[in-house]
Amino acid sequence: MPCVLTFFSQLYIEMKNIGENVVRIEAEALRALADRIAGPMAEAFQRAVELMFSCAGRVVVTGMGKSGLIARKIAATLSSTGTPALYLHPVEALHGDLGMVVRGDVVLALSASGETEEILALLATIKRLRVPLIAMTGDEAYRTVPRLEKARAEDVKEKSKAADKSVRSTRTSAKRASTLAAAADVALDCSIAEEACSLGLAPTASTTTMLALGDAIAVTLSEKRGFKEEDFANLHPGGKLGKRLARVESLMHSGEDLPRVTPQTKMPDVIYEMSRKKLGVAAVVEGERLVGIISDGDLRRLLEKLGKDVLDLMAGEAMTKNPRTISSGEFAATALALMEEKKITSLMVVDGDNRLQGIVHLHDLWSTELV
Repeated sequence: MPCVLTFFSQLYIEMKNIGENVVRIEAEALRALADRIAGPMAEAFQRAVELMFSCAGRVVVTGMGKSGLIARKIAATLSSTGTPALYLHPVEALHGDLGMVVRGDVVLALSASGETEEILALLATIKRLRVPLIAMTGDEAYRTVPRLEKARAEDVKEKSKAADKSVRSTRTSAKRASTLAAAADVALDCSIAEEACSLGLAPTASTTTMLALGDAIAVTLSEKRGFKEEDFANLHPGGKLGKRLARVESLMHSGEDLPRVTPQTKMPDVIYEMSRKKLGVAAVVEGERLVGIISDGDLRRLLEKLGKDVLDLMAGEAMTKNPRTISSGEFAATALALMEEKKITSLMVVDGDNRLQGIVHLHDLWSTELV
C-alpha cells in the first residue's frame, strides 16, 4: 500500500510540474513577443495596424490547421471590436471561395513555417488583386546577431586589431525569410524559443503567440477607431454583455403601450388607463410634454386620505409633479441604479425638451440579467 501511495504521489507531482512548465514556456513566449512589439517589430506592427485601419473592405484572415483555428478567433475578435473581418479557409479558397477576396480588402495570413502550401497557392491571386498582405510567421529574418572574432588574450595588440577588423566585417546570423514572409507587405514575427509540448512538435507556444498578437492588433484598432461600449453592445445584442449594455430605448414602452392622460382627465379614466396598460403608472402630459405621473402608490395614499372622494379629482390634482426621468440613450444599468436609489419601479423616458418618449419599468430590466 505505501508503494501505491508513493507512485500516485510522484505521478501527481510530475503532472503538476508538466502543467507548470507548459504555462511558463508560453508565458515566456508572450513576454518575448511584447518585447518585440515594443522594440524591433514596432514599425511592422504599426504598419499592419495602419493597413487594417485604412482598409475600405474587410480583413480576410486565413490559416491552415492549428493556425487556421487561431485565424478564426482573430477574425471573430476583429469583427466584434469594430473591424469587419472574415475567415477564409485556404483549401476552400482554392475551390471557389477565393472570390470572397476583392480589391479594398486586406489579407492576414497565419503560418508558423511560412511555407504552408495551401496559403502559398493563394499568393498569385492576392498579388493580382493588389490586396495588401500581412503575414504572421515564425520568421526571425529581421533579427541580426553580430559575430566578433576572438583574439588571443595574451597579445593585446593583436586583440585590438582583430576586434577592429571584426567590427568592420560584422556579419549576421539572420535566417532566410520564409516564402510567405518574403511575399508579404508586412511580416510579423511570431517566433518562439520552444514549443511547450514535451516533444517540441504540437503547436502550443506558437499558437498562443499568434493569438496574443491578433488580440494586440484588434484592441489597438478598436482604440484607434474610438470603439465604445455602445458600439460593443450593438454588435452583441444577443449575448450577456450586450444585454448588460442595452439602452433604455430598446427596453421602454412607447406608442400605444404607453399609459398617458391629460391633467383634465377624471380619476376613473386614469384608473382605467393604468389598468389597461398594466404598468402600474400613468404619465400626465400636456401636448407631448411630461408634467407629472400617477402611480399605484399615489392612488393608495389618496384613498387612505380621501376615501371615495378621490374619484372626483382630476389627474392634475392627484399627480406627482417633477417625476424622475431618464433619456432614451442611457444604459439600462443607469436606469436600474436610479430606480434602486429612489426606490421606484418605473422611470419616464423624455427627450431634451421634456417630451415624453416612453416608460421603462423594473420588470423590463429582468431580460438584461441586471436584476
